[in-house]
Amino acid sequence: MLRIGIDAMGGDHAPRVVVEGALMALRHIDSGSRLVLFGDEGAIRKLLEEHDAPSDCVDIVHTTEIITMDDHPARAYNQKADSSIRVGYRYLKEGKIDGFASAGATGAMLVGAMYSAETIRGVIRPAISALVSTLDGGNFLLLDVGLNVDCKPDVLDQYGLIGSAYTETVLGKTAPRVALLNIGEESEKGNLATKAAHELMSDNDGYNFVGNIEANEIFTGRKADVVVCDGFVGNTILKQTEGFYELARMRGIDDEYIDRLNNEFVGGTAVLGINAVVLIGHGRSSALAVQNMIRQTEKTVKSGLVNKLQDTFRNF
Repeated sequence: MLRIGIDAMGGDHAPRVVVEGALMALRHIDSGSRLVLFGDEGAIRKLLEEHDAPSDCVDIVHTTEIITMDDHPARAYNQKADSSIRVGYRYLKEGKIDGFASAGATGAMLVGAMYSAETIRGVIRPAISALVSTLDGGNFLLLDVGLNVDCKPDVLDQYGLIGSAYTETVLGKTAPRVALLNIGEESEKGNLATKAAHELMSDNDGYNFVGNIEANEIFTGRKADVVVCDGFVGNTILKQTEGFYELARMRGIDDEYIDRLNNEFVGGTAVLGINAVVLIGHGRSSALAVQNMIRQTEKTVKSGLVNKLQDTFRNF
């Protein structure tokens, strides 16, 4: 049985929206998958009763502490041993769950990913990735989107490997096209890091590198399935995309493509390059976003991505 762990206390509207999202997800996940909620058992059971849900539809692991957005990530992770995040990661490390997802404190989730799941041998730096919709009806994987704001060329080269493995394994794309985000298509364009990265990526036969891509082309879907950049640039693009969607909604624009930019339909961002499946959702996640975060976690676990990445970096 596949067991998906969810931080029931994570997010601005937890535990209500997390429980509601979990109940929504139950209608979509496989019968062989089981949800495990970490948090205040009394509060969770009360919400299950409110929604007339069977008490045994999910497993509950009672925890007594919460790591908040205001807590210092590393300090809180170490000091709050009975927090929903810390206990969830303990279960993940012990193999009692197969994946862990939370819309809670991002910093604490990243600390837990490094401490408990640990980086895959050979990976210089893990990345946070994001799936972004494209005009052709598909999507592209953007990484990094905030974990490493400064990246050396060899890290960007590895992101090409990591992003390619994710896109091939989880999204089912054959020979996904990997591009380096830059200020021009020519190989000599960019700063010292991107020019050196372009040279490394061109020589790497571990993935299908298609060269530089400019920001005005990444949303078309015509040139790349994976877009590589440092976390500063990636986070800027991600936040700008979210802001554009919000502005369009405020102005009452009805457009099928813009609607797909709503991050609720993705649910969460995967931490890639670690020895486990971990997804992090937005703090203000709705029940719909939680549902999709859970479904994405299940899909990622079932894809065998972690084994794929471990095999990819075995010789590094």
